[in-house]
Amino acid sequence: SISLSGDYDSELRGYWEKLSAGGTVTMPLAPAPWGDTFGMCTDRFGVSWLVNIAGPGSPGAPDS
Repeated sequence: SISLSGDYDSELRGYWEKLSAGGTVTMPLAPAPWGDTFGMCTDRFGVSWLVNIAGPGSPGAPDS
């Protein structure tokens, strides 16, 4: 699996859209219990991806 993490919401959502297109979403990109947005998918080439977008108040998240 490959993980993408950060606080650039629109950029990471763009990666998610491209990676999940034509692949299989195993966990939709959605709010996670720990306060971030998280999703898991397998791209059309069979590579597993985990995407984590830092939520407000998370270490490294931009100040509100």
